[in-house]
Amino acid sequence: MDETYMKMALELAEQGRGWTAPNPLVGAVIVKNETIVGRGFHQAAGGPHAEIDALNDAGERAKGATLYVTLEPCNHTGRTPPCTQAILQRGIKRVVAGMKDPNPGVTGGGLDFLKRQGLDVSVGVCENACRRLNEIFVKFVTTSLPFVVLKCAATLDGRIATRTGDSKWITNRLSRQFVHELRHAVDAIMVGIGTVLKDNPRLTTRFEGRKGSDPTRIVLDTHLSISPNARLLHLTSDSDTLIVTGRSAPPEKKRMLERPGVRFLTLDDASGQIDL
Repeated sequence: MDETYMKMALELAEQGRGWTAPNPLVGAVIVKNETIVGRGFHQAAGGPHAEIDALNDAGERAKGATLYVTLEPCNHTGRTPPCTQAILQRGIKRVVAGMKDPNPGVTGGGLDFLKRQGLDVSVGVCENACRRLNEIFVKFVTTSLPFVVLKCAATLDGRIATRTGDSKWITNRLSRQFVHELRHAVDAIMVGIGTVLKDNPRLTTRFEGRKGSDPTRIVLDTHLSISPNARLLHLTSDSDTLIVTGRSAPPEKKRMLERPGVRFLTLDDASGQIDL
């Protein structure tokens, strides 16, 4: 039954996608006498962790129960208190974790602490699925490098547009919906100035019937060729548009484009293109 309950926790964790960065996605289920008494997931950075959410849902029923959680409970104080202390205080007797925390500075600490307090601890249930759930977080905390996704819309014969340049639409409704799910899940989306001039995109997250999280929009524009009327520059969004230009870009145009929500990053362009 451990796998069954862990899969439920994985489904709960997915509900936080797009809202928890820089924290990982985590889901938790509390089971007592083969009955689920608590469910929870991490909903936003700075808010209660999944374990706390599930413990609050379970209330007094948490005493003597088993906690299933997709990621090792934290044993340190960050923006919230350590989950291990709450687990002890609420009388949880067994903890099943999908995987250890991949952060080299804390891995194993929470589970080892709970073991020393006499709890029955297991780890590695549905581990591959738990790692896949947080592949972005795992990549960053273990390498200090970003997780990069390359998105390209292409025809079956490898084309991205017709000979006249028309490309609307190569994709269908479901694939376009997937793109918005992807935007919702990541921190930033980057395009070249050619895409902006050709398509005049917004690069925002748009769902039917629910709000999404907009990624930061990054435009690589060596010579600052972007039109002042580009939709990217006139958005109502919680995220900024960052225009990356070369040092040779005309300063007067930069001043003209400056406004709230639009930022600039200037890089060397001695080769004729910005040096990434």
